[in-house]
Amino acid sequence: FGRNVSVVTFFNVCISLKLFCLLRVLESEEFGPVFVQEPHDAIFPLHSEEKKVMMSCEARGNPVPAYSWFINGTEVDIEAVYRYSVIDGNLIITNASETADYGRYQCKAENIYGTVLSRDALLQFTYLGDFSGRTRGGVSVREGQGVVLMCTPPPHSPEIIYTWVFNEFPSFVAEDSRRFISQVTGNLYVSKVQPSDVGSYICLVKNTVTNARVLSPPTPLTLRTDGIMGEYEPKIEVHFPQSVLAAKGVTVSLECFALGNPVPTITWRKMNGNIPKKARLRKSQAVLEIPNVQLEDTGTYECKAENPRGGTAFKGHLQIYTFPQWISTINNSQLDSGDQLHWECKATGSPRPTYRWLRNGGPITPQSRVEMVNGELIIQKVQQADSGMYQCVAENKYGAIYCSAELKISASPPVFSPNPVRLIATLGKDVLLECKPRASPKPRVTWRRGDRRIHPSRRIMLLRNNTLRIINSSRSDEGDYVCRAENQFGSAEMTAMLRVKEAMHVELSPSKVEVTVGESVVLSCKVSHDPSLEVAFQWLLNQQPLNFQQEGGHFEYIQRQSSTVDLMIRSILLQHAGKYSCRAQTSADTVFAEAEVLVRGPPGPPGVVIVEEITDTTATLSWSGGVDNHSPISSYNLQARSPFSLGWQTLRTDPEPVTGDMESAMAVDLNPWVDYEFRVVASNAIGTGDPSTPSRGVRTKEAVPSVAPANVSGGNGRRHELVTSWEPVSEEFQNGEGFGYIVAFRANGTRGWKEKMVTSADSTTYKYRDETFPPLTPFEVKVGVYNNKGDGPFSGVVTVYSAEGEPRDAPSEVKASSISSKEIKVTWRPINPGPGRPRGYEVSYRKDSEQESGKKKKTAGNETSMVLTGLEGNSVYVITVRGFNSIGQGPASTASTTRKDSFIYLFFIYFTFV
Repeated sequence: FGRNVSVVTFFNVCISLKLFCLLRVLESEEFGPVFVQEPHDAIFPLHSEEKKVMMSCEARGNPVPAYSWFINGTEVDIEAVYRYSVIDGNLIITNASETADYGRYQCKAENIYGTVLSRDALLQFTYLGDFSGRTRGGVSVREGQGVVLMCTPPPHSPEIIYTWVFNEFPSFVAEDSRRFISQVTGNLYVSKVQPSDVGSYICLVKNTVTNARVLSPPTPLTLRTDGIMGEYEPKIEVHFPQSVLAAKGVTVSLECFALGNPVPTITWRKMNGNIPKKARLRKSQAVLEIPNVQLEDTGTYECKAENPRGGTAFKGHLQIYTFPQWISTINNSQLDSGDQLHWECKATGSPRPTYRWLRNGGPITPQSRVEMVNGELIIQKVQQADSGMYQCVAENKYGAIYCSAELKISASPPVFSPNPVRLIATLGKDVLLECKPRASPKPRVTWRRGDRRIHPSRRIMLLRNNTLRIINSSRSDEGDYVCRAENQFGSAEMTAMLRVKEAMHVELSPSKVEVTVGESVVLSCKVSHDPSLEVAFQWLLNQQPLNFQQEGGHFEYIQRQSSTVDLMIRSILLQHAGKYSCRAQTSADTVFAEAEVLVRGPPGPPGVVIVEEITDTTATLSWSGGVDNHSPISSYNLQARSPFSLGWQTLRTDPEPVTGDMESAMAVDLNPWVDYEFRVVASNAIGTGDPSTPSRGVRTKEAVPSVAPANVSGGNGRRHELVTSWEPVSEEFQNGEGFGYIVAFRANGTRGWKEKMVTSADSTTYKYRDETFPPLTPFEVKVGVYNNKGDGPFSGVVTVYSAEGEPRDAPSEVKASSISSKEIKVTWRPINPGPGRPRGYEVSYRKDSEQESGKKKKTAGNETSMVLTGLEGNSVYVITVRGFNSIGQGPASTASTTRKDSFIYLFFIYFTFV
């Protein structure tokens, strides 16, 4: 075991060293420039406080690339033009101006391995001039006539937005079917002038980048007095061009507006097709707006203006173009001198892109060795001079895209490493002597043994990769073999020292074994081999190496001799079954031996459980048998769970038991109208296995209720009420929808039952009121159940009394005796029990001179005495006593008055029963 750990550690160290070395190689590897960031189109405000413009460019390379810039194809002389500077590849322009700096910019990055050009970027400047200060002449038209008010915008860049002000800011002209502002010309169009239009009009323009605004001088509009313009047919005054070009993905707005009287109506259509569903009509249908245009939106569009006097139309063609986009690009390539280079790049675009190739920033000219066709570059027999940075450029009239790759040409004499090579072969096995020199171009290779050149024969073959193959090796093949490699840059030799050893044999026992889960087993691996060679062992399970540290202590590697190892498997599990391999390896040979371990255990989970048929109390289930784990399945256990069960419950079945050869059975004694999931568990002589995956949820059919309410009782309530109570039936036993209760009752000694329906399944009481009910009348009561399928059983009959009445009699023999100057003890004789049984007594007392009701005090139960405290001496008190219960109070005792001295008191006693 310790030996295996050390081998694993050794391999981990080797991997770590390889990664470290690879990183160091990548850090030191030299390569040509590759762009990380390329310049983008930019718009710079002319009147910005920040007077510097930066065009970005960054490339990585080793050595670090140097940068230069081109404006409109001419290289910028950074030394001669003080306004230009390059910092980390970025071009900084100080005091930028439109006249000197507007144009297309391109970055060039180069080092000793080559040169690449970036895509070009357009630098524009944004500005908005002022309107001419000259006074504008007025416009006079007849009422009903159409008119166009010219905006004549000032110099600007880029686009501007037009609005019009009526009379004074901020009263803006509202656009409708009669008035339209073109965002192409900026003019205000009024199809039919009305008296309300008379006034002063001012054109307002806004820069879309800086939001700067300027106002034109006012243009007065007046009405002529020589009559009203009659009706006339429409004349389209604003329309889109006959040919509209738009980039894929942008929003296209097509304008169409006509003058006319009455005001014309504008309609749109697409010739030989339908207007895209995404299109929107704006400004009273004067603008057709198509967002995110695609190639399929290409076509001829027509706008039509109509009024009762006639109609006119205009047609124009919308053409969508797309910038080139890469489908496939080129990758770095390293070739040997004399090899063929074949690169291909592909791009999409409309119009279809054309291709050109650059090497180190300059165009490649066709030669006898160089061919360029439709994005393909082929160079025959590459030379050292062909090394460098190559770029494929795909372009159409709307733009160009670049991809780049580096071509390296190797040129070196042959080198062997390691050298010499020591090989140990096994008697009777084939031997491969490899010859793999590093060289460019590929060298010529020959083999010799001693002084004699080796020629191919029936037993010795020279393969295409220059490997020497010796078939059925023998002791006579031992010796030194020399491979010689040679090209135009030099030659080198490698010696392969071959030794032939006896073949190794391995035996693994037992070759097949059956064990039960939880038992242990030992596999023994023994080899015979050449004693001069060291043997390393490895154990595999199902062709995968065993990881002794991750197997939870089940596996132990035991080695007592150099040629024998054991594998101990403790407390074996089902997953430990399979093909075990013992791999023995020397420097000359690798051999395997296999043993099969079968593990008997509980069955695996059965297959998918299907509910074939469902009734109110049964479910027919089917399943497929799972693996028996080398012990036949003896029985199946059907289980179910519902929202009312605590986990999975074993079901009764038909037939019972369900034997191991069955794959279908009926679950019985289910509750109607309950959601169930089912699963199946298999058992064999070893034990019970894991359950199947639960079936889909199903609900049993409805049925008449079968469970009656429990703990039926009652009593209390208000006067003339019969109160019945019970425990509600669980939803599990309601058996269907529309569940409720039937309360049946009758006075003792009568024959007919009176029944009342209680529709709420959650109800626990029912109160029936009848003014003729005497207090504490006994009734026979039972409670039944029902649902939409019918009536279920009733509970057993119990006796329930109607509500009692208030006490009927007053207490008698009321007496009062003085305890102290402030206390009196009152006693009385209790009321005889009857339909109005008292629950306690209430004593009321007041001075005879007081007209108010005085004070009251209640007993805690049926006590027959009470001590009154806090009384005044030399006073006459009136005291009353009455019984009470939950229904009310009874009559008071008769009051009487008696006068005493300081320690003698007269009391009137009044009794009330409740």
